[in-house]
Amino acid sequence: MTRNNLDNPLFLFIVLIIAITINTIASIHFLLIMLSGIIFTAFYRCLRKRYLYSLALVILAFLFIEINSGLKPFSLSLLSLFIYIFILPKVDNSTSFNLINSYIYIMFFYIGLTIMWALSFGMDERIFLSLIVNLIIDLLFFGVFL
Repeated sequence: MTRNNLDNPLFLFIVLIIAITINTIASIHFLLIMLSGIIFTAFYRCLRKRYLYSLALVILAFLFIEINSGLKPFSLSLLSLFIYIFILPKVDNSTSFNLINSYIYIMFFYIGLTIMWALSFGMDERIFLSLIVNLIIDLLFFGVFL
């Protein structure tokens, strides 16, 4: 695994603060959970490299986002842990290109998030389109900055 910007604790802290701020502001305009795919990638990297203090900050950022969007506390952290334990090893075995894996991880996170959102609140066209827009924003942000 190569180093990227999420391995730097200061950069990670700044990204988490920006994500919390954007989610607080974006909840007014109903853009659900902006940059949660980036936070999931940080969760994955912190678990993989055993950066436990950074992992605590990531879980805290997930908690702020969950409370702000109306999800149950620690639901995104548990979803991320489930994906990390059960789904990502299968993806790692089937693909060999490392950069594509990160995009696939974010897509799996959003698939799980869509299922969790549908079970918690129900699903309609507006929520589905908001999740698609958030996925595209996360993929663009990940491709440009990380």
